[in-house]
Amino acid sequence: MRRIGVLAGLLSTTVVAGLVACGSNSQPSRSARPIVVFAAASLRQAFTKISELFATENSGARIDFDFAGSSELAMQLTQGATADVFASADTAHMDTVAKAGLLAGNPTNFAANTLVIVTAPDNPKNVASFADLGKPGLAVVVCQRPVPCGSAARRIEDTTGVRLNPVSEEPNVADVLNKVTTGQADAALVYVTDALSAGNKVVTVEFPEAARAVNAYPIAVLQKAPQPTSAKKFVAMVTSEAGQQILAQSGFAKP
Repeated sequence: MRRIGVLAGLLSTTVVAGLVACGSNSQPSRSARPIVVFAAASLRQAFTKISELFATENSGARIDFDFAGSSELAMQLTQGATADVFASADTAHMDTVAKAGLLAGNPTNFAANTLVIVTAPDNPKNVASFADLGKPGLAVVVCQRPVPCGSAARRIEDTTGVRLNPVSEEPNVADVLNKVTTGQADAALVYVTDALSAGNKVVTVEFPEAARAVNAYPIAVLQKAPQPTSAKKFVAMVTSEAGQQILAQSGFAKP
C-alpha cells in the first residue's frame, strides 16, 4: 500500500509539473496583446500621458501608437492596415475611413485645436501677424495640403487673401515644428499644442484669423479591431474627465 501511495504521489507531481510546463510554453492570451492606436502626430504628448493612466487602471495594458499625419493614417487603414483605434486631427479623414466601412460605430469628437505661428527664439524676423508670413525673404514651413494642419492653413489663406510661399511642406505637424526648432525655417504654422510642447525653443504668435479654421478631433474604434473591448476602454479614457484634463494640459480645447 505504501508503494502505491508513493507512485500515486509521483504521478500527481508529474501531472502538475506537466501542466505548469504547458502553461509556460503557451502563447500569450489575446488580452495580453497591445492595443494599436493610429493617432494624429499632434496627439503624441497627450496620448502618451493618457496611455500611462490607462495602463495604471487596466492592469498594465499596453498601447502601441502609430503617430503620423491623419491623411497618411487614413490611407493606411483604407489600404488594409490593422489597428484598434483611429484618432484623427480633423473630421474629413475620419469620414474617409467611415465611408470605407472601417468603423465599429460613430466617431466621437474629443478635442479641438487651433493654428498659431511659431518663430525662432526672440522672433528675429519680427513676425506679428498671418499677413507677415507672406513677406518675401521669410522662410516659412507648413503642412502638406492633405494633412489637417495644411488644410486649415489653406482655409485661412482663402479667407484672408494672403498667399504663402513656403520653402517646405511637411507630411505632419511635428516635422513642421522641427524645421523651426532646428533653425531650418524662420516661421511655421503649427497647432497651439505643438507650440506649447516646444517651450522656449520657439516664440508663439497668435493671430485672430485662426479662429476661422479650428479643427475638431474625432476618435473611433475600428470595425476589425483585434482588441475591441480594450479599444472601447481606451476611447472611454480619452473622453473621460481624466482624459480631458490631460488634453487640456497639453493645450487642446473642448470639441
